[in-house]
Parts: sequence; C-alpha cells; structure tokens
Amino acid sequence: MGKYDDILYLEHPTSKNHTTMSIYDRSAQFAPFAALVGYDESINEASRITDSQIELSEDKINEISHSLLIISQNIQNKPSITVTYFKKDKSKNGGEYITTTCNVNKIDVEKKIILLENEKISFDNILDLIIND
Repeated sequence: MGKYDDILYLEHPTSKNHTTMSIYDRSAQFAPFAALVGYDESINEASRITDSQIELSEDKINEISHSLLIISQNIQNKPSITVTYFKKDKSKNGGEYITTTCNVNKIDVEKKIILLENEKISFDNILDLIIND
C-alpha cells in the first residue's frame, strides 16, 4: 500500500467559484516572452556595419569638378548621370555608398550641392560621377 493510494483514483476537483481554464489559456502560461523589450532591435542595430567615407585623391577631385562643370553648362537639358555618393547614417558613425542613375535638376555652386530628381548630394560626398549619353 502506497502513501497516496487513497486519493490516486479520485475524480479531479472542480471549483464552484471559478470556471475551468481553456487549454489555450493554460498553454499561454508557458509561452516564451520578451523579457527585455527592444533588446533584439538594439543588438541588430549595434551589429549593423557602416562604411567610412573614402578620401579622394586630387586627380579624382579634379575629374569630378570637371564633370560638374560640364553638367552645369548643360543643365537646361537635365543631363542623365550615374553618381556614387556617400550617405551618412542617421544613428551611427559612418554610412553607406549609394549608386544611382537619374537626371540632374540643378547644381547649386554656393551651397556645393547637386540636386537630383529625388536626392540632394553634397559635392564632398561624391565618389564617382559619370555623364550618360
């Protein structure tokens, strides 16, 4: 005779005051949860790699300046260009290099920016500039 033989085969007790919990609600008690809200996003942001801006040689700076001069002389035709430029990251040091092909709307020599269809680029951030035919 075992210690619990007298209660082993009794019917499961049911509360008169509380309804029986559904299987779904019972299983939810054991579901995983995020103890640290936002932790995964913080880890992903910290591990995201950004590039450093490349310093250009004098020859490359002169080449880009010459291309900008040609574009400004033909600005009424809204010339098509392919430009690679550095875009600074909003939340970390560094950024990324982006290459896009589109038409030039304006060149502002005083502010040293080139205005494309949907982007404003500083002359200092241009890595490469090709005038398309």
